[in-house]
Amino acid sequence: MPTPKPGSPKTPTPTPRSRVLIADDNEPNRELLEVYLAELDCEIATAVDGRDTLDKVASFQPHVILLDVMMPKLSGFEVCERLKSDPATSPIMILMVTALGELGDIERAVEAGTDDFLSKPVNKVELVKRVENMLKLRHVSDELERLRSYISTMDDELPPRQTGRGK
Repeated sequence: MPTPKPGSPKTPTPTPRSRVLIADDNEPNRELLEVYLAELDCEIATAVDGRDTLDKVASFQPHVILLDVMMPKLSGFEVCERLKSDPATSPIMILMVTALGELGDIERAVEAGTDDFLSKPVNKVELVKRVENMLKLRHVSDELERLRSYISTMDDELPPRQTGRGK
């Protein structure tokens, strides 16, 4: 029996391990968020400012970012706008985690492209559940994109249809 080609429908695609980036300039905050997320089966990386966040996105390729708003070098709003405006990084789910709670701050976060918003102090159960849901959504979106790509390649390989006219 022939071995299926990698990526064919008979070859299951392994689900990549989830990656979460915690971006906060306050070390105790980063450590607390890491402890809260320890129960999730995911890799965690941290960033200490806006520029570091963009560098870590390029090297770590996270599925979800917990993004503080008030950071040096680039604010969370600026980081979010840059990531969401780039087609290569726009699928990354962004959860803004901040002490800011004014309606204008929430509106600015939404305008920047955030996928969700969580106010500090963070409730562990709420944080873990939101991150779990964002990771599930991201993986479903990735699988949908893989299926679309597969269908597109199948369409390209099929011969043109005969119309049946002219008999």
